[in-house]
Amino acid sequence: MKIVRVGFDVPLDTLFDYRCDDANVADVGARVLAPFGKRSAIGVILEIVASSTIAAPRLRSITRILRDAPGFSAHDIKLIRFAAEYYHHPLGAVVMSALPAGLRRVRRQPAKSLTHYALTALGATRTVDSLPARALAKRRLLALFQAQRVLDSTAINACTPAAGVALKQLVEAGYVAQCEGMLSRVPQASAPTPSAVSGPQLTPDQAGAVASLCADLSAFKPHLLLGVTGSGKTEVYLRIVEAVLQRGRQALLLVPEISLTPQLEATVRGRFPHTRVVSLHSGLNETERLNHWIAAQRGDAGIVLGTRLAVFAPLPELGLIVVDEEHDMSFKQSDGFRYSARDLAVARARQRNVPIVLGSATPALETWHNAASGRYALIRLPNRINNAPPRITCMNTRDVKLDNGLAPALLAAIGERLVRREQSLVFINRRGYAPVLMCHECGWLSGCHRCSAKLVLHAHDRRLHCHHCGYQSMVPLSCPDCGNADLSPVGQGTQRVESTLAERFPQARILRIDRDSTRARGAWRGMRDRIEAREVDILIGTQILAKGHDFTNLSLVGVVNADNLLYSTDFRAPERLYALLTQVAGRAGRGTTQGDVLIQTDFPTHPLYTALRDQDYARFADELLKERRSAGFPPFQYQALLRAEAPKLETAIHWLTRAAVRAREIDDAITVYDPVPAGMVRLAGRERAQLLVQSASRNRLQRFLAGWRLRLAEKKTSAARWSIDVDPLDL
Repeated sequence: MKIVRVGFDVPLDTLFDYRCDDANVADVGARVLAPFGKRSAIGVILEIVASSTIAAPRLRSITRILRDAPGFSAHDIKLIRFAAEYYHHPLGAVVMSALPAGLRRVRRQPAKSLTHYALTALGATRTVDSLPARALAKRRLLALFQAQRVLDSTAINACTPAAGVALKQLVEAGYVAQCEGMLSRVPQASAPTPSAVSGPQLTPDQAGAVASLCADLSAFKPHLLLGVTGSGKTEVYLRIVEAVLQRGRQALLLVPEISLTPQLEATVRGRFPHTRVVSLHSGLNETERLNHWIAAQRGDAGIVLGTRLAVFAPLPELGLIVVDEEHDMSFKQSDGFRYSARDLAVARARQRNVPIVLGSATPALETWHNAASGRYALIRLPNRINNAPPRITCMNTRDVKLDNGLAPALLAAIGERLVRREQSLVFINRRGYAPVLMCHECGWLSGCHRCSAKLVLHAHDRRLHCHHCGYQSMVPLSCPDCGNADLSPVGQGTQRVESTLAERFPQARILRIDRDSTRARGAWRGMRDRIEAREVDILIGTQILAKGHDFTNLSLVGVVNADNLLYSTDFRAPERLYALLTQVAGRAGRGTTQGDVLIQTDFPTHPLYTALRDQDYARFADELLKERRSAGFPPFQYQALLRAEAPKLETAIHWLTRAAVRAREIDDAITVYDPVPAGMVRLAGRERAQLLVQSASRNRLQRFLAGWRLRLAEKKTSAARWSIDVDPLDL
């Protein structure tokens, strides 16, 4: 009798035993359909064992092994096990989260029928030049089919805007055939190594970086590529990817935000027209994501671009990992399975014995510390390619009358750019019209009844929105407390800045870019095209615009409300503010004109702003590291946060107090702090509290967490919902 151990997407730290006589070693990592309780569920085989602690008569049988779609390899399972153990999350939940949604659900059919297109024998004999010279879309699409043989709809649509008509014509001519079923790999006997389009001439700094990174592509070595904004880090990435592709290997490129993926994808596709490039992010529909995942798993995709979850993408020939903007907090999952994609990328590179490049102008302090101590190789790109770095000016606004948050000097600078037909960006990291609505008679503020947060006024629908739980309400006609009809918006958001600038510059073409305006599918791509076509004079945006974008006509950046993070109690706030301002400042002057950055602040002599003006990240980071060492904070201590939530705060605090007692019984060398309310106490109607533990030894903390978690899980029911957050970024 063969017994398989299966992981399911359930919050239980256990695998489930089933009988499966037809299972073999090759099925480890495969999906199965199995009875689970009173229903059927999809799971993944993680082990095949000879015996079980469950009596044979009670063992249930697997309904069937789903061999119609690829499963996880041994390398994939090794990474998933490491992630589950390090972040102390149920293994079954981790392995199922690494699957695309299309493979996680029970279906009536064994597999979903997926449409794709393949080059026919006739199409292989036709040359591109045999097509009419004016049929540019058809010629381009046929060339792509002849290079890659099999394409899905995403790759076809990315080839040319007229792909739909061109594809129909190729099918009617018999050059391409429509196929159904899972994409299969088409062997290309004696196929030459895909070539890349020549890139721009490298600067001496770039050439040195490429030489260092390509010195040994056959072994694990972490590199920190420290490059100022505009120094050409992307070109360095492309050169290393080219070297990896020439060795017949795959490359994984991770970016923090979905908004960065289309722009980078277009760049990579243009550079490697004969290599299949796929993306993995939440902006894809289910079929696209499934097709791309399978292409990566089969080795058809030479380059995989993705956001956080793509770190688990199955890549049998992995040869390189690149993490762009590695400092970005978006690489850390903030709920559920709280993992860091950057740290897992380093672990994956070590497991697969391949190099990894972490790129940033403002690395995370942990990464900078690793480079300064010699654990990571440090490679610098200290100079911009086309121009001098932007001039950064900190404007003292303490005694200045502002126009809805905008200083007269900033408005004058925007006016000058309009005359010169140059673009300006006003950066304010708060969407909506105003952060809060206030009654000046009694002091009432528009608060969310479900969260410890204020309701934000949105002008387009005249409603109050909670940006944390999604609650919305109409703007009250009068104060709910005193009846005063004079309610005023307080503070500025992107919508209020947009309204103010529209009144001040009525002839200007203004574009607001935030989560509200880019919500529709394809909206951001259209906006980016308008900016690049110089159909926009003034941009107003949040951190969506702060990183990775290259707008050559943008010469002025104005920053509003920069001081907010200076008031934060979070010890990481200075690091985050410096990184954010550096990134947004880097959008200015990326063409031939030197840019200007105007930062409105009440504290222009603050050390953070002084370091920013000098653009000396190393000095700033070294000073922060000294403070962290003296205070006993990461990277000199390793932390974990036990989070608990309950209907009442007292319940959560009481549960954490008992958890702290158990913690001190396990290892008295671990520092265990007292339970405290969370930074946002109430979220979506639940009261939240947290308990911090830390140690100078990562291994000791991990051993402690493993024992502590077992003690906490002894009770099958708990008065509070709880989770462990290892290496937390948000305290």
